[in-house]
Amino acid sequence: MENIQPGTPTSCLAEDEIDLIELVQKFWKERKFILKVCGIGLVIGLVIAFSIPKEYKTEVKLAPENTSATKVGQLGGLAAMAGINLNNAANSGDALLPELYPDIVQSTPFLLELINIPVETKEGCLKVKFFDYIRHYQHDAWWNYIVSAPVQALRWIISHFKEEDTQSAGELNSFKLTKDQEKFIFFLRKKITVNVDKKTGVISASVWMQDPLVSATVMDIVLSKLQSYITDYRTRKAKHDLAFSEKLFIEAKDNYYKAQKAYAQYVDENHNVISASFRTEEERLRNEMNLAYGVYNQMAQQLEMNKVKVQEQTPVYTVIEPARVAIKAAKPNKAMLLMGIVFLSIFISVAWILGGERIKTIMKI
Repeated sequence: MENIQPGTPTSCLAEDEIDLIELVQKFWKERKFILKVCGIGLVIGLVIAFSIPKEYKTEVKLAPENTSATKVGQLGGLAAMAGINLNNAANSGDALLPELYPDIVQSTPFLLELINIPVETKEGCLKVKFFDYIRHYQHDAWWNYIVSAPVQALRWIISHFKEEDTQSAGELNSFKLTKDQEKFIFFLRKKITVNVDKKTGVISASVWMQDPLVSATVMDIVLSKLQSYITDYRTRKAKHDLAFSEKLFIEAKDNYYKAQKAYAQYVDENHNVISASFRTEEERLRNEMNLAYGVYNQMAQQLEMNKVKVQEQTPVYTVIEPARVAIKAAKPNKAMLLMGIVFLSIFISVAWILGGERIKTIMKI
C-alpha cells in the first residue's frame, strides 16, 4: 500500500504532465508558424552574412631577448637567499617595458609612419599607398551607407561654407592632423592590436584588413618598425657614446700624427746638432708624441669597447609565428551568424506562441 502524506496534493505530477503535453501539442499546432519564422530568420541571416565585408587576419608572435634576465639569472639564486630581487633592479633602468609595446603601436607618430607605405591587393589589380587604400577602397555593409547618408549629406552641405584645410594628407605632422589623417589613425587603432604575455614575454600582434595580402604586408611592416623602435631605444645611449668616442678618436689620431710629424721633422733638421738645447727640445717633442700616442691608443680601445657595447645592447628577436597571407577570411563567421539568427527566430516564435494573446490584449487596451 502506498504511503501518502496528509496534505500532499496527489494530482501535482499529473497536472505537470498534462501541462507539458498541452504545451508540446500547442507548439505542434503552430509548427508552420515556427518554420515560417525560422525561414524568414534564415533569409535575413543570409542577407546579413553576405552583406558584411570579409576581413582577413594576419597574426605574428615575437619573442624578444631578455638580456637583463640572462645577466641576472646567474646570481638570482644567491640574491634570492639574501632577500634581494635582482630582476627588479635590472628592469628599473629600462623604461621601455614590454607592457608599453601596445601603447607604442597605438601611438599617433607610429601609425602616421604607415600612411605612405605601398600596398598591393592579392589579385594584383590595385597598387596604391596605404592611406589611399584605407580612404577609398574599404567597403561597408549596405545598411551603413543608408544610416550614414543623412550625416554625409549634412557634411557635404557644411563643407561648402567652411574653408578647406590647406594641409595635404601626405604631410605628416603629429602635432596638427588633418581630418582624413585622424580618420586613418582612428581606423588603424581598431584594426591593429598588440598583446604581451606577462609570463612568457611573447608579443602577439594582429592586423585585420579586407585583403589578405594587404593585411600581411601591413603586419610585416608594423613588426619591422616595432623592432626598430625597440632597438633604437635600447641602443640610443650606447650609440651616443660610440659617436662621441669616434669624435675623440679622430681628434686624438690627428694630434698624434701632428706630434709625430713635428718630432720627425725636428730630428731630421737637427740630426748633426749636439747642443743641450737641441736635446731638451727633442725630449719635449718626444714626450708630446708619446703623450699623444697614449691618448690615441686609449681612444682606440674606448672606441672598440663602445662598438662591443652597442652590439651587446642590440636586442635579438625570435619570430615564433611569421606573417603570412591568409587563405580564409576570419570575419564574418557565416555559420555561427546563421545559427545565432535561427535560434533567435525560434525563441521569438516560441515567445509569441506563449504570450502572443496577452500582447494583443495589452495592445488593444
